[in-house]
Amino acid sequence: MKFLNRVKSQTPESVELEFVLAGVGNRTYALIIDYLIWSSTLFLLLLGWAFLVTQVDWLRSDTIRPWLSAIQILILFAVYIGYFVLFETLWRGQTPGKRYVKIRVIREDGRNVGIQQSILRSLLRPIDDIFCLGFFLIVFTAQEKRLGDLVAGTISIQEGQAVTNQKIALSPAASDLAVQLSRTGKIVAISPDEFATIRKYLYRYPALDPATKNRVSDRLARQLLEKIELADRPPTLDAHLTIESIFLAYQQQFRE
Repeated sequence: MKFLNRVKSQTPESVELEFVLAGVGNRTYALIIDYLIWSSTLFLLLLGWAFLVTQVDWLRSDTIRPWLSAIQILILFAVYIGYFVLFETLWRGQTPGKRYVKIRVIREDGRNVGIQQSILRSLLRPIDDIFCLGFFLIVFTAQEKRLGDLVAGTISIQEGQAVTNQKIALSPAASDLAVQLSRTGKIVAISPDEFATIRKYLYRYPALDPATKNRVSDRLARQLLEKIELADRPPTLDAHLTIESIFLAYQQQFRE
């Protein structure tokens, strides 16, 4: 495994993104934190369940005990699976442990993980953990994927690390339009993935041929304007200028 291994992915906007993979050390650290939180939550739930059983007479009967055991197993399974599914879905690929370590899970195309990917990863986690299969797969595969990642089509990346630090030439008019968009548009709706797409697009824009420039910029501008709830773009507003302005507006509100 290479130190600070990187992986490239192609977005639906035909923009190539490059990410720094999380690595087995960071992922293990995050998992330890998550397991501490998970086990504490499970302990409190089981403690409450045990208290309930001691207070209700009919729950202590011999006929009901097998059902109680089944319910306890169900609680264990639901908390184990639900913990990772809930946080990774609501926090865009992060759990409390991942957020603390500053890593997160994304799809192979650079998009946020959905509930399907999170469920697949969580269902296969016991196999990865119990047999140490996940550790060896992360160490010896190029994209550092455990079994859950291979099935779900996801990767774990380091959060907040920009791989590309190249200077991007922006139009002078972009600054004024960025101020307007900050006031009228919902810039906060732009995700880190989308901002990375914008940055990569702006960096590669000068090297694109004219036909590709028009096609990609128009499509990306329309998608971004819909995201910030300004879909009714005036016909005279240049698509590339719009993307530059959204790029600046995002930077002004969310400094990296």
